[in-house]
Amino acid sequence: MGLKKLAAKVEDYNERLESGKASKIKPHHVEEVLHKLRAKETELEEEIAAAKSSDKKVRLEGKLEIARTHIERAEWLLKDLA
Repeated sequence: MGLKKLAAKVEDYNERLESGKASKIKPHHVEEVLHKLRAKETELEEEIAAAKSSDKKVRLEGKLEIARTHIERAEWLLKDLA
């Protein structure tokens, strides 16, 4: 997801927040998700190190890249909330 798409999602959230259809995101909620994502990142790194098949490594590396992208987004959101 590009920056434009992410910005559009944040704008949509802000509109829903103003209309009362969404509750405010608290930094604590983002920190909880970050904790889970970092644990998943570590788990995937361990699985990649233990993987014997190159196909499995490629698949796990794709998942790892997605997890890292989500971590970056969560960190960005946490800064935005602060």
